[in-house]
Amino acid sequence: MAGDSFVQRLRKIYAIYTGVFLAFVIVLGIAERMGLPHKYIGYAFMFGTIAVYAAIGIISRTGQVAEYYVAGRRVPSVFNGMATAADWMSAASFIGMAGALYLQGYDGLAFIMGWTGGYVLLAVLIAPYLRKFGKYTIPDFLDARYGGKLPRAMGILATMLVSFTYLVAQVTGVGIITSRFLGLPFEVGVFLGLMGILVCSFLGGMRAVTWTQVAQYIVLIIAYMIPVIAISYKHTGVPIPQIMYGQALQTVEQKQNLLKNDPKEVEVREVWKKRSADLEAKIKNLPASWEEGKKALEAKLAALPAGDPERAKVEKALKDYPKTPQEAKEKWTAAKKQADAMAKPPKSYVQPPQKPVDMINFLALTFCLMVGTAGLPHVLMRFYTTPTVREARTSAGWALFFIFLLYFTAPAYAAFARSEVLQNLVGSAFATMPEWVKKWAGVGLVKIDDLNGDGIIQFAEIILHADAIVLATPEIAGLPYVIAGLVAAGGLAAALSTADGLLITISNAIAHDLYYKMINPNLAPSTRVKIGKALLLVVALAGAYVASFKLAIIVELVAWAFSLAAASLFPALVLGVWDKRMNKAGALAGMAVGLALTIYYLIGSRFYGLDWFGIKTIASGIFGIPANFITALIVSRLTPPPSTELQEFVDSVRYPKGAVSAGAEE
Repeated sequence: MAGDSFVQRLRKIYAIYTGVFLAFVIVLGIAERMGLPHKYIGYAFMFGTIAVYAAIGIISRTGQVAEYYVAGRRVPSVFNGMATAADWMSAASFIGMAGALYLQGYDGLAFIMGWTGGYVLLAVLIAPYLRKFGKYTIPDFLDARYGGKLPRAMGILATMLVSFTYLVAQVTGVGIITSRFLGLPFEVGVFLGLMGILVCSFLGGMRAVTWTQVAQYIVLIIAYMIPVIAISYKHTGVPIPQIMYGQALQTVEQKQNLLKNDPKEVEVREVWKKRSADLEAKIKNLPASWEEGKKALEAKLAALPAGDPERAKVEKALKDYPKTPQEAKEKWTAAKKQADAMAKPPKSYVQPPQKPVDMINFLALTFCLMVGTAGLPHVLMRFYTTPTVREARTSAGWALFFIFLLYFTAPAYAAFARSEVLQNLVGSAFATMPEWVKKWAGVGLVKIDDLNGDGIIQFAEIILHADAIVLATPEIAGLPYVIAGLVAAGGLAAALSTADGLLITISNAIAHDLYYKMINPNLAPSTRVKIGKALLLVVALAGAYVASFKLAIIVELVAWAFSLAAASLFPALVLGVWDKRMNKAGALAGMAVGLALTIYYLIGSRFYGLDWFGIKTIASGIFGIPANFITALIVSRLTPPPSTELQEFVDSVRYPKGAVSAGAEE
């Protein structure tokens, strides 16, 4: 009865919270119509939602170990499902996924199929069995399953590497949102958003993060749904975008077919071809071309008088100029790739990959994302917070439903956004360029140049960054600014919720798994929590510092994390549950080989031109995953098996009922 009362109280609290949030949006909408400046609407959404999350974090503060690490193991399945969905649906899902679909069309479906299918894999193969082990973290599981400190150490290394890569992507998303809607430089926005991340996780650990994530899920799903519902109603008269975006797809295909042979579009594509050829020549002539370019800018700057308005542009160009020939090669190679892509006619938006190498990359990315999903430490940790194994299974089902709501809507978002650009932006005059273009250009996510000098915007002159699509679509579609602010609040909620979970995961890996379990097992519980909180600050600052360099788009950074998780942790977890013959030597060898091979290809293909079978960097795990499984199985069969007791223990973990006392956390 006490449990039922707790659930009812939670439902009442979050129902009131949802009603108040909707009323807040309506009030801001009315205020906008009455003349409230846009910047104040942005401030209200940013600081208002962060204040709510901070309040939940303060109310949920705790110093107890079980509460800090696993929320006391008393989170009901529905709410754990919402928290898991928020934890899972990061800035990549909210901001980046529809953007990837906008740019890639059918090819972008790899993200939806991989991430959704991976959650099914997680729910069936891993989640309930990890909960039955009763531990706090993934390294705890590896230690209990394989024995000794080496499996724990390898788990710590993989957890930190995967989670930190993922964290950088979330902090990048926070920086984009805060810089755009608060008018701050990206680097400042990163550190401001960091305060919102820390205040949710610092005081209450997993307990505070869990209840904050439930609140954040409500915000992000409302923010994602309202704009696309409004756009669907505007274009089709039916407010159900998930079944109506076929009309937008037809418009996209018709418009793009006309653009293929349009003389002005062909003219612009020729400009891109020439730009690509020039870049190729500069790359071939390095380092001489780098030196010539630098001297030319310096000479131009010296020739301009102090008051000349052109001087500021040259100074910026010199500041942004590559610092070394190696950096020049990287930047010019990336620019050449973009020029090559822009020089091609727009391909069919709904056609599957036609070339074998494109289909291989599509399937490889889908597979890496699917397997990586089931190996992400911050997601797996959520299943330690439920009261029972049964609740863990149920919460996995609820999480999949809550994730489905957004993922089922993302293709509609992308289709309507592309339709809006093709109908309302392409063909308009540069002189009447919409205000949103200038604002998003200031953040570096939109670039439109009159390459052929005709004063008219061509499709091949528009560069829209994937991370701009969801955030900018309300403005592109001409919706009230309050909707744009709402979407920003949703994107912020998505980034903050995942960043909170990642920070807890990384700090736990160091404070609990490394320091307490391997260095000082006599550490007092309260001291463990204090060390974990201190590490939150250090890791958060490190993540913000790395994010300030803008290494890649959000969805690319996240794909890297998935490949690393898939090639390191997933095989050890799956084989640990389903293969009782798997031993420590096999698991360690497999993790080492899989992780090393993936990192080698990821770095080599991203920065040094390495190319195996045409596989792209974002699917690097396709080499490490089978290498891990094969190595683990071979080594385990060539070395002594685990003890009979451990094999019986592994068998018992797969029984659907009962607790596993051997796995209980002290």
